[in-house]
Amino acid sequence: MFKEIAVDAQHDLLDVDHLLDDEERAIRDTARLFAQKRLAPHVAEWFESGTLPAREIAREMGEAGLLGMHLEGYGCAGVSSLAYGLASAELEAVDSGLRSLFSVQGSLAMYSIHANGSEEQRQQWLPGMAAGTYVGAFGLTEPDHGSNPKGMRTKARQDGSDWVLNGSKMWITNGSIADVVIIWAQTDEGVRGFVVPTDTPGFSARDIKQKMSMRASVTSELALEDVRLPHDAMLPGARGLSGPLGALNEARFGILFGTTGAARSCVETAIEYAKTRVQFDRPIAAFQLTQQKLADMSLEHGKALLLAVHLGRLKEAGRLTHAQVSAGKLNNTRVALDIARTARTVLGANGVSGEYPVMRHANNLESVLTYEGTAEIHTLTIGRALTGISAFE
Repeated sequence: MFKEIAVDAQHDLLDVDHLLDDEERAIRDTARLFAQKRLAPHVAEWFESGTLPAREIAREMGEAGLLGMHLEGYGCAGVSSLAYGLASAELEAVDSGLRSLFSVQGSLAMYSIHANGSEEQRQQWLPGMAAGTYVGAFGLTEPDHGSNPKGMRTKARQDGSDWVLNGSKMWITNGSIADVVIIWAQTDEGVRGFVVPTDTPGFSARDIKQKMSMRASVTSELALEDVRLPHDAMLPGARGLSGPLGALNEARFGILFGTTGAARSCVETAIEYAKTRVQFDRPIAAFQLTQQKLADMSLEHGKALLLAVHLGRLKEAGRLTHAQVSAGKLNNTRVALDIARTARTVLGANGVSGEYPVMRHANNLESVLTYEGTAEIHTLTIGRALTGISAFE
């Protein structure tokens, strides 16, 4: 693990740091040091080139104890939900794509095996995934079925004692570098999850190119053509959509924290730029309109972080609901995107330069607003909780 570092509270307007305990601060600071020392110096280059040494980074995340850090046993650190959220924020302060690698591994792939797998599946995969020697992915979204997973067309049929899978998945983080993918498929008994080693004949993955967002991330399309698996490849504890949706809730919790990191990066960049950028013989931070932007951004970031910490405490108390997760993901992603756009205006033309992180955050957050539940879906989830009436169908 890395040594502890002091965190500058200059931009913590509401003193949210005071709400954390010593262990939570130490874990946050460890994640911040890893993110700033190992990832931040290279992320602009990775984003511009559309490449990422993802397997190397996964191994280093594993060495730092970050992967599956909120899970118990099997080489996982077993830290609190709030500490996991704080680590998510530190990684997304560098780049949303890097937080995606971290959360897809820990909160989608590893969580699915940990929560719904057999003991044999846990022993086979989780220690290696926690160490970063195995990379995982999560195959739910399909080319024609994103917000409506009930309509998935990937099928799994029994053939003797085996399962045979056919179908395709789209927009899968880590897909082409993964050693194992959790594939969700329709069976005669409804939706079930399968642990699919990627060296299984019939499985293939190709990277999605020409992305304008999440470029420092591996995003893939998966194809399954008569992929034959043994009977015990099925996740025994996942029946119906509760399996994938439970994992998505874990990942969305990471997102509602992670987006506060992207927002903080934009606020800090805008403040430092405004203090040094001189126009009309004075720094632009001296102008009232600029100070209004800085004050508004800092206030909205602080409120979003307070919401995240509150939801983290609810999760630790076993009281966090699906609607509350949706409220956090919806609010904090919107706030982060608004902050990124406003910070861009503070930087003027420099705001679109890769020399600064603001436009990269803005581009990434356009994807975060949509993935793992669009803004519309989370709005309707909240509406259902308020009215008791589902507007999805």
